[in-house]
Amino acid sequence: MRPGKLLLASKSPRRKELLQRLVPARQIIVIASEIREERKKGERAVTYCKRIAEEKVSSVWKKYRGQRSRIAAVIGADTVIQFRNEIIGQPKDPNDAVRILKKLTGNTHKVITGVMVFFPVSARRITFAVKSKVWMCSMSDEAIGDYVLTGEPLDKAGAYAIQGVGRKLVARYDGSFTNIVGLPLEELKIILDKVLS
Repeated sequence: MRPGKLLLASKSPRRKELLQRLVPARQIIVIASEIREERKKGERAVTYCKRIAEEKVSSVWKKYRGQRSRIAAVIGADTVIQFRNEIIGQPKDPNDAVRILKKLTGNTHKVITGVMVFFPVSARRITFAVKSKVWMCSMSDEAIGDYVLTGEPLDKAGAYAIQGVGRKLVARYDGSFTNIVGLPLEELKIILDKVLS
């Protein structure tokens, strides 16, 4: 991948940490988008994630005031949980986190991340989505309450962090681990290498 800065349209420290597995931290510029993440009526989970990722990229690129010629790519991502026919994002508060975890306990769900990569030099835009499947352990109300008290679930889609204390809530998973954390690196690396090589 040729030198250049990657502009990450995210306020998630986890996405920055993941991206640092692909490029040095000095090549990453983080700017949080300020879009409203609202699902349209009847919008499918994959469509929603990809649209939000696109809106994050567009929002951040518009407000970026640095040297644009130094930006090799702008990356946006959005992760949700799909449980049966419901789309679950981040909990609103601790009570909401408890509600979500009570729903997921002992069941399976999909983790879907929509990603958009914009390459300013060529004006090329690539949007994709990755799905992983997660089997949750059965948890008592007390165990759920104790986990929520750690504060970890409050800014996570589905109210748990597989890379943190929340790993003990997961029986097993199938698919990309980094997708479950919030940024599917395997697929992202292929795209960056292909376009920026």
